[in-house]
Amino acid sequence: GPSGERMYTSMFDCFKKTYKAEGYFGMYRGSAVNILLITPEKAIKLAANDFFRHHLSPGPGQLPIEREMAAGGLAGFCQIIVTTPMELLKIQMQDAGRVAAEARKGGSVLNVSATSIALDLLKTKGIFGLYKGTAATMLRDVSFSVVYFPLFARLNSLGPRKQNSDEAVFWCSFISGCAAGSVAALTVNPFDVVKTRLQAITKDSGPSKYTGIVDTFVKTLRSEGPLAFFKGGACRMIVIAPLFGIAQTVYYLGVAEKLLSYF
Repeated sequence: GPSGERMYTSMFDCFKKTYKAEGYFGMYRGSAVNILLITPEKAIKLAANDFFRHHLSPGPGQLPIEREMAAGGLAGFCQIIVTTPMELLKIQMQDAGRVAAEARKGGSVLNVSATSIALDLLKTKGIFGLYKGTAATMLRDVSFSVVYFPLFARLNSLGPRKQNSDEAVFWCSFISGCAAGSVAALTVNPFDVVKTRLQAITKDSGPSKYTGIVDTFVKTLRSEGPLAFFKGGACRMIVIAPLFGIAQTVYYLGVAEKLLSYF
């Protein structure tokens, strides 16, 4: 909160307070940014992973685990050109709802939108303003991809195959994507907490509360303890699991081969 107090005690408490302060549509703040940018972000991640797996492959057979991790990490690195501004605008839109609700209590009205936030950042900080927290985003996304892609490949290889094909059946790819996404999301949640705190709206024009990744990590650990790095972990798992299950399944319907045919 404004004085550093804990605002939410649980996922349900956050839902209840957000609904009370901002109404039903307060739950969807930042969704326009997600809808606009999540398709290219997932396309880059999945296509890049297949591209790097293809070029890192030593030959027929299973790709060695270290090369799978390298391909995943490189894919995560490629996506940050889209992910960083998307995450920044989404977080600031969601945080702006809380700020606007507090302003209404004081009798003032504060209208914000993704466009106004983006324009303000461009005006005050230039194009690099949209890339605040890039290092933290890279740390999270590269780590996520290093965990997710090898785990997905291993799980997906365990299921039944399509008739006269080496490809997994539809439901196997979906479940593998959900499971791998959940595990990867929880694994890198500490990095997501650090990234979110770096990209959140500051209350005034004074110095930022955090100066970098290490500073954020140390201050959070000192003030809230190690469990603070797993705040929101359940929410991320709930979101990431079906997101990657669906994305991975749709991608496997032939999109991968179409994209790779251009390289």
